[in-house]
Amino acid sequence: MEDYSFINVMQEKLETIEILKAERDAVAVLSELKGIANLIPNQSILINAIVLQESQDSSEIENIITTKDDLYKAISETVSKVDASTKEVMFYREALYEGLNKVKAHGFISINDIIDIQAVLVQSRQGFRSLPGTQLVNDKTNEVVYTPPQSKEQIESLMKTFTEYLNDSEKSLAKLAVLHFQFESIHPFYDGNGRTGRILNVLYLILKDYLEIPILYLSSYIIKHKDEYYTRLQKVRTEADWKNWILFILKGIETTSKQTIEKVRSIKTLMDQTIEEVKEKCPKIYSKELVETLFENPYCKGEFIEKATGVERKAAARYLHKLNDAGILECQKIGKTNIYINTKLMELLKA
Repeated sequence: MEDYSFINVMQEKLETIEILKAERDAVAVLSELKGIANLIPNQSILINAIVLQESQDSSEIENIITTKDDLYKAISETVSKVDASTKEVMFYREALYEGLNKVKAHGFISINDIIDIQAVLVQSRQGFRSLPGTQLVNDKTNEVVYTPPQSKEQIESLMKTFTEYLNDSEKSLAKLAVLHFQFESIHPFYDGNGRTGRILNVLYLILKDYLEIPILYLSSYIIKHKDEYYTRLQKVRTEADWKNWILFILKGIETTSKQTIEKVRSIKTLMDQTIEEVKEKCPKIYSKELVETLFENPYCKGEFIEKATGVERKAAARYLHKLNDAGILECQKIGKTNIYINTKLMELLKA
């Protein structure tokens, strides 16, 4: 019989000198990221690029593999058939936006909100697990490493405690680490627990005003340190080693914040260069809205230009042809549709 008392953590375990120092360092870099995001006035450019990166990385942790090219083709609705892995990643993106809208609408995250997020993610509304038998197994050895709560009543009780803790007035990044552990250990759903938990991470950062927009994700860090992630997670369960788990997550936040700052700066630099290039090579069609559209939609087509700039269909097609001829975009025929790719941005996003 599993003992789930480890799901609770005493406040003093979050306030060791080592944790407080790591918290201070992570908060400082996260604050810098929050400020630097305003370098790009059109925030949807950042959200689109970084949310898609997170959708891809978080799904990869679950061995759902796709490419950015496939994702952007799907977003631009230029392919009639989308492979299963790409669909899964797209559902992750939708689920993240579902959660973001809920946080902005009512300023907290309820149990029903979490159920709604997971339902979008897995495209099924089964809710919490109601049948026993779920076990977490080492995929290399087939050894059962952990048996999460089995009864629906126990899951509902633990999730009630989880959401109360998530929404109370206390805030810290160490608390995020605790919440992430708790959700992973409650494992409330039949499917999509890891991805739902990683969506809750960024929603917490927005709920507690560490960020204004969802541009920090730990998935790339977890992929890079996957073995350590699972080892630290398990050692909380078996040895109550909260300190090293919390330090691991805080280091992940600090490292990922620094990487995201560099990505934001790179996108801003490339935007400025593209503005100058369009002004120089295609001065008659230049507008701020035009260039922003090329960054919001790296796989661009005429209707995106029409909507953003207000020009008619023929003019939008002419703009894209000119940008292609100038070497700013690269035309690619996908099915019967001409798609114009911002190749420099795609290279930056793939880096």
